[in-house]
Amino acid sequence: MLNFITWTADPILLDTSFFDLRWYSLMFLVGFLGGYKIIEKIFKREGAPESWLGSLLIYVMLGTIIGARLGHVFFYEWDQYSQDPIAIFKVWEGGLASHGGTIGVVLAVILFSKYTAHRNVLWTLDRLAIAVAMVAGLIRLGNLFNHEIYGHVTDVPWAFCFIDNIRAWQTGAEPIFTAPSHPTQIYEALCYFALFGLMMWLYWKKNAQERQGLLLGIFFTWVFGSRFLIEFVKNNQVAWEDSMTLNMGQWLSVPFVLIGITLIIYALKRPRIALEYPNKFPDENNNKKK
Repeated sequence: MLNFITWTADPILLDTSFFDLRWYSLMFLVGFLGGYKIIEKIFKREGAPESWLGSLLIYVMLGTIIGARLGHVFFYEWDQYSQDPIAIFKVWEGGLASHGGTIGVVLAVILFSKYTAHRNVLWTLDRLAIAVAMVAGLIRLGNLFNHEIYGHVTDVPWAFCFIDNIRAWQTGAEPIFTAPSHPTQIYEALCYFALFGLMMWLYWKKNAQERQGLLLGIFFTWVFGSRFLIEFVKNNQVAWEDSMTLNMGQWLSVPFVLIGITLIIYALKRPRIALEYPNKFPDENNNKKK
């Protein structure tokens, strides 16, 4: 008889009279703080202004949340939200789409590059992609704690039985477990953490950033290529996807994979860009005085 994993983790890490700290929120927070430190180290290595860090963080946070929310609204449940537009703003009720979040971040970085950095947008996206790979893995772990976004029923020995009535269980009801299912949150998290490790190695050991667009191309190809494959064992987000040969997540992944492959080819065909690595932030006060 197979022994499956019964997953009984509570989505709420800390319950106080003032607020609930959820694992999902903690993963978001750790991801953004960790990503900030990674970009800080990269900016310092390349002599980019320290003042850019705060601006980039704000742009990326807004792009992620707004893009992910609107992605879910328009890609998956527009029929529902078109009847109640106010519900679009109720982010706390759930409903975020990673493809929308990616689009939101790209648009945010375009604005950052135009109004703050005044550099080619690929310069920022190449470096930001390293941190985003880590954040994406942490968010999927947050989904695991939320007992959501899991896969098809399976008899593999690492299958998870999730709590299907999670909200009722949190208020005292007996748990109702799903059939043993693919823990697709873990599959995705492992893919993203592996990508994070690869990109850190490519940046720090191979100076892959000297081929503009290469890191971003690898990010798009790896993230959305793995997402495309994992979707085959993952439950659809909305019922109308059941009639599709490829679900919405797969169709949305295809353009990103194609863009990623194009960027990789573009980067490898062009000569390396000679970069300097002063390993310190410029003195912006002195620059202003001049």
